[in-house]
Amino acid sequence: MDRSAAAPSSPLARAEQFVWLTARVLEQRRFAYHFLGGGADPVETALTAYLGDDGGYGHALEPDLRGPHSRPQHAAHALRVLDGIGRCGGRRAEGLCRYLTEITTPDGALPAHRPAPPGSPAAFGGPVADGPAGDLLTTGPVVGLLHRNDVWHAWLFRATDFCWAAVAALEERAAPRAEEVLAAVAFLDGAPDRPRALAAAERLGRRVRKQGLVALDPEAARATPPPHGHPPDRRIFVHEVAPTPGSPARAWFTDTEVERSLDFLADSQCEDGGWPLRRSTRAPGAALESRPIVTIEALLTLRAYGRAL
Repeated sequence: MDRSAAAPSSPLARAEQFVWLTARVLEQRRFAYHFLGGGADPVETALTAYLGDDGGYGHALEPDLRGPHSRPQHAAHALRVLDGIGRCGGRRAEGLCRYLTEITTPDGALPAHRPAPPGSPAAFGGPVADGPAGDLLTTGPVVGLLHRNDVWHAWLFRATDFCWAAVAALEERAAPRAEEVLAAVAFLDGAPDRPRALAAAERLGRRVRKQGLVALDPEAARATPPPHGHPPDRRIFVHEVAPTPGSPARAWFTDTEVERSLDFLADSQCEDGGWPLRRSTRAPGAALESRPIVTIEALLTLRAYGRAL
């Protein structure tokens, strides 16, 4: 998009100022690529700074996980960045899959948390059990993005089977968590068996609506308690579950519900030009670094649905 086309008071121009003033180099490069006609090479170069010697990504690429060591969540973040610039393949994917193979759990998936190496700075991520089991939260987005980009690696076979089983179990769970739903949708979005993925998405969508896991009216959600077992500051909205019209979760919602959620998203832009972070963080730096990421995601979602920026 031509920078001159954005009026000083436009949402895009305000967001641009916010990004230049607050964002890390990576998010500045991503913003330039997606909205200012920038190249993909600078984005990839900025991302490489987070690459570890083990082939994984660390150094707080996912801002809420501090410390230099590699984590599965950082791998998912890196893949989202690469997917957005059309570079999620080749030797990059091969090297990352080797790292994923090394940290795979006995059930063929990725653990939710990994202990930090002795003597390294703590990267708070919750308790870590001995011999952690695989988790859909970390495995689903990674597998979905690799399949979405036609990456084939031996690691994907068991990991894909794990995700199918985890999604099926989620459909039967009495009260799935919001983050698990997002991870399931991320997997189903890229799963290669499209008829199976769409059928699973339809079943999951019925459970999500029955349980009230998605705030269909964002304004009313502020005055109502979240579903049982969910943190009070974490509600998910329609535009989060279905960030693009092509999402397998888009069919869960009516046109009115989608437009209402998009209106809420557009109106949420803050005075400083960025979008707010609607979840708690574990470190002050994480909140500062997360807002530009949320801002870029908000702009991408609004543009995907044809909203004027």
